[in-house]
Amino acid sequence: MSTEYTSTFSETASTAPSVLLPTKNTFQVVDYVVFGFMLLISAAIGIYFAFEQRGKNQEGTDYYLMANRQMSYGPVSMSLIASFMSSVTILGVPAEYYIYGSMFTWFGIWYLFVPLIVGWIFLPVFYDLGISSTYEYLEKRFNRATRLICTFMFLILSLLYGGIVIYGPALALSEVTGFDMWIAILSTGLVCIFYTTLGGLKAVIWTDVFQAILMITGFIAVIIQGSINFNGFSNIWKAAEAGGRIDFVHFEFDPRIRHTFWSIMFGGIVIWLGINGVNQTQVQRYLCCKTKKDARIAIILNGIGLVVILVLAGMTGLTIFATYRHCDPIDSGKIRKSDQLFPFIVMDILGYLPGIPGLFVAGVYSSSLSTISSGMNAMACVVLEDFIKPFTKWKTKTYTLLSKFLSLGFGVSFILLAYLASNVGGLIRMAYSVQGIIGGPMVGLFTIGIMLPFVNDWGALIGVCLGWASTIWMFVGSTIYPKPKEFLRIMPRSTEGCPVSDVIDPISQALTTSGFNTTLSLLSTTSNAEERPGIADFYAASYLYLATVGCLTTIVSGILFSLITGCTKRNPPQNELLWSLYRSTRDEDKAPLERSSSWFSPTALANAQAVRKLSDSSLKFEGTEQESLTKPNLKQRASSSDDVFYGEERESSI
Repeated sequence: MSTEYTSTFSETASTAPSVLLPTKNTFQVVDYVVFGFMLLISAAIGIYFAFEQRGKNQEGTDYYLMANRQMSYGPVSMSLIASFMSSVTILGVPAEYYIYGSMFTWFGIWYLFVPLIVGWIFLPVFYDLGISSTYEYLEKRFNRATRLICTFMFLILSLLYGGIVIYGPALALSEVTGFDMWIAILSTGLVCIFYTTLGGLKAVIWTDVFQAILMITGFIAVIIQGSINFNGFSNIWKAAEAGGRIDFVHFEFDPRIRHTFWSIMFGGIVIWLGINGVNQTQVQRYLCCKTKKDARIAIILNGIGLVVILVLAGMTGLTIFATYRHCDPIDSGKIRKSDQLFPFIVMDILGYLPGIPGLFVAGVYSSSLSTISSGMNAMACVVLEDFIKPFTKWKTKTYTLLSKFLSLGFGVSFILLAYLASNVGGLIRMAYSVQGIIGGPMVGLFTIGIMLPFVNDWGALIGVCLGWASTIWMFVGSTIYPKPKEFLRIMPRSTEGCPVSDVIDPISQALTTSGFNTTLSLLSTTSNAEERPGIADFYAASYLYLATVGCLTTIVSGILFSLITGCTKRNPPQNELLWSLYRSTRDEDKAPLERSSSWFSPTALANAQAVRKLSDSSLKFEGTEQESLTKPNLKQRASSSDDVFYGEERESSI
């Protein structure tokens, strides 16, 4: 570290707010008011869209679960960003930079390029089919068994991920701020259930917009205050560079190293495709856009926004390191887990500003709200579309009411299952591992469905099952034989600047040096290296490769078993189920596209709404007969518009 920088920091530190809390700050009344105000606004949005739904007489599931497919790209892109920006990003990414350095930044490449893959390969197929559930595609392309088993695995993924998302911030914040954990879980969970159940997808999207602003505010506040304390962010960068945190050059091919350029490239693309390309929570938002162009713009803006979030989270992590580089709060016993670093620095350097801690906590819990509400709505949608509608013929109002009860049920399940994440530390690893175990094989399945027309039902079903088996096997093996510490590359931390009374004993320190902080891992890593079997090196592969192994296993197995069982010669897939480059230029001999039962063409919908407005106006000012306002009349006009919009397709079917 340069003499110039040291003197600069010494002068700054003497006038800056507390750099390491001697005691734990707690919430003040104004902080509770700010937090309550966030919950109140979120609930009010749900109430507003519930009344809007009744005012416009929109009682169908397409309005409740798909926002009538009339959303523009602006709010959808913000909703996509907020859904991804869970507590995993808010708490986990700054801790990642503090503990491991800046290699995580390479994920920004896929944040920018995966939207192009999704927008021009996956999205056109889903959007043109007019589906509500992503897994409805699997039945059209393969069979119902494949669809149902994938829906079931998505529900498991959502519940596990939701447990991490809702419990993680509650535990971290309760220990640092004194904010009661279960009060926080219950209050946020109940408000989330309230506005999601009442307002449907529109309420979820618009609350996401509000909550995304709160989350970004938390990052910016810490960066600004840290820059003030250090006379500019350049001094923070110098401190991080001197401490080894600025580290982008790791191109080793050893798959056991936690983060290298290659593990992020080969593992990151599959994980990110699983989250952004085939996950119902995200795809449902693309499909609610009014045009395919809007959906593509929303996807691209989402990628750009996530790069901005990544940069802000990384800058926050570097600010945390610069602040505590001489007195690490983990090793000194001020906090127990790396996921508590962000709330700790907020209480430390911003606690003197009334309401700012409350604003930060509101932002963190907003990250949980946005993720949980999205999950509730998506799970209700797939259960209704995949498990209930194919086997029933009920009234529209019945399906809408049932979807609300499903949202309510899943919301309660998230709260009840929150305790399962009580021993989870290292949000980044756990969240991406869960995504990799289930999402990796899903990416492989949708890839062979859209890109490989010769893969048949048997190949798809056996391939995805073997993919899940491979990822579960790897994850269990990595738990039994944890990765040796030299492959984790945990950056050094110091307590030389701490008061003697703040430094804990070596045994306690050993219990907190791991970024994951799980008892099983700590006990296992102390075992003799000679006891590790040869296959333990395979289990030691970076957690990012879980998704890649699952994806490749699914693709290779799907191809092999399709070749064995005769491919798709007897029942070739419809062109509309494949990537546009594979589609034939002449479709005269093809059957017309079988669209989802919930699909309604944009032109027909617009005309129906125009007729409704005209009819309402006539009733009010001209006294037209009531018959012109009946629903059959509107449906007839909408059907006529639909015939015009898809005239060529219907003529070919005749």
